[in-house]
Amino acid sequence: MEKAPLAATVAALQSRARAELAELVAFKSVADPAQFPPGECEAAARWVADALRAEGFEDVALLDTPDGTQSVYGFLPGPAGAPTVLLYAHYDVQPPLDEGAWYTPPFELTERDGRWYGRGAADCKGGVIMHLTALRALKANGGVPVNVKVIVEGSEEQGTGGLERYAEAHPELLTADTIVIGDAGNFRVGLPTVTATLRGMTLLRVSVETLEGNLHSGQFGGAAPDALAALIRVLDSLRAEDGSTTVKGLDADAAWDGLQYPDEEFRKDAKVLDGVGLIGSGTVADRIWARPAVTVLGIDCPPVVGATPSVQAGARALISLRVPPGVDAAEANRLLAEHLRSSVPWGARLSVEQVGQGQPFRADTTSPAYAAMREAMRLAYDGQEMAIAGQGGSIPLCNTLASLYPEAEILLIGLSEPEAQIHAVNESVSPEELEKLSLTEALFLGMYAAGKG
Repeated sequence: MEKAPLAATVAALQSRARAELAELVAFKSVADPAQFPPGECEAAARWVADALRAEGFEDVALLDTPDGTQSVYGFLPGPAGAPTVLLYAHYDVQPPLDEGAWYTPPFELTERDGRWYGRGAADCKGGVIMHLTALRALKANGGVPVNVKVIVEGSEEQGTGGLERYAEAHPELLTADTIVIGDAGNFRVGLPTVTATLRGMTLLRVSVETLEGNLHSGQFGGAAPDALAALIRVLDSLRAEDGSTTVKGLDADAAWDGLQYPDEEFRKDAKVLDGVGLIGSGTVADRIWARPAVTVLGIDCPPVVGATPSVQAGARALISLRVPPGVDAAEANRLLAEHLRSSVPWGARLSVEQVGQGQPFRADTTSPAYAAMREAMRLAYDGQEMAIAGQGGSIPLCNTLASLYPEAEILLIGLSEPEAQIHAVNESVSPEELEKLSLTEALFLGMYAAGKG
């Protein structure tokens, strides 16, 4: 596969890529009707479906998944006998959080300091554009040499499993020889990276009750059991003194053997304040790629403004546990729930509700598809060799696809490098990375087809 003509075409397509990314970012497609109207997600799904039809895709469909959202599917036939590649991305996004903290409006793609800012610019609407650009470049240079299936999910960020359940009920739909998940990212801008492992996740909502109703803290405080204080005790039990995750029965000593993440680089990427230490033990790579990590995502309790002098009768929290490869997410969920129940003080009533769950994932990096991706990345990045990293986040669909299609090769690439600040305010994408990864994907499809021919 010749680099020069493809590179020229991808470069010429960048203005179109920016314009289309702006259109897609404009949809407030947070898959939570309590935060944004469902019509925003529905409109984004229609945009993706229309884009696939415009590129000649057949059987384009809006799939109604069991969690009430829509995923978009399409099939682009290639030459007779060619292998089939499934390209994945998602159009739903995280909520913008504090819109006032954004440099620019979160749902308006805005260029600033050489990057394009907007919610979903990198995670993962940029992935949709990456796939489209790669396919357009191939079409302009002799045609797409493989059969292509595209699936764009509508609820990945919510972890509600709609597409996983749909795929399990319709296993024939997403069959492929190779699957490219466009929802990961380079370890650093300019360093082409495939992600070989993903942590799974379990999400629990924990409620603590101690009283029939709130009480005056002066009249009853000191003897009446405080539900918020009980909840704090429970949450504190999930961490050791150094901040390491400590769930009874869950191994937290695994080590990462591979690309390392220097402490100072991590501090810079995570924007850790001066004088504040990192938590946990072992290397940073051990902590974020190979070990479990608990995070308290939110607590329901009275806000400071307007709080009354009361002993709280009830409180609740949303807890996330990232589950490393080699650990079953269902077992981790059981251990976490048991830990919480055993840690509640004063006989307080504690209830646990499972909100979401996804299994961890480990790829086979010795497969022919990885060899093709290695060469494609080396060419697209002007001789820079491909790195293999882990990712602390979760893409539950990966494990579902690996279970449904054990012979398929699965690769994870994408635009979510550290500067992208995905899930935070001021999410952005590097246009240079979008260009290079679109070229990478086009080269990969050509080289993979040649290797299979």
